[in-house]
Parts: sequence; structure tokens; C-alpha cells
Amino acid sequence: MAELARWSLKVSRDTDVALRTLLATRGGRKGDLSKFVEEAVNREVLRQTVSDIRARNADIGEDEVSRLVEDALGETRLAFWADARE
Repeated sequence: MAELARWSLKVSRDTDVALRTLLATRGGRKGDLSKFVEEAVNREVLRQTVSDIRARNADIGEDEVSRLVEDALGETRLAFWADARE
């Protein structure tokens, strides 16, 4: 695991009880709260990143997206097989 950062968070008592109850019903152990928060943050960052990319590319047509994907896949395949031959 990468170097850890320590956070101080404040949440409502209801949120705290709900989450700790959820973790306890799943056999929660020490560190599960941190894992839960990290996974939730990663999901939200990914969700917002995808949303931003979709908004940024909203004016690009489906055919153009398909062409861009195919071009990128072609380049990746060439690089992969070139590296595999080395």
C-alpha cells in the first residue's frame, strides 16, 4: 500500500452510527472504516471524472468517438506487439 495520509473528518452522529452498524453487521474489523472511506472517495472521484469527460465531449458524435477509440486501440496494439517482440 502507498504511504498513508491521516485525515480528521467530522460527520453527523447519525452517519457515524449507520456506518459503524453496517460495518459491524459485515464482521467489521479494525481499519474497515478507513477502507470504506477510501473506497467511497475513489468511487466518487471516478464518477465525477467520468461526468466531466462526458460533459466535455458531449458535442462529439458517436461515429467520431468510435473512430477515436479504434485509433487508440490500434496504436496500443502496435505498441504491445512491438514490446512483445523485444
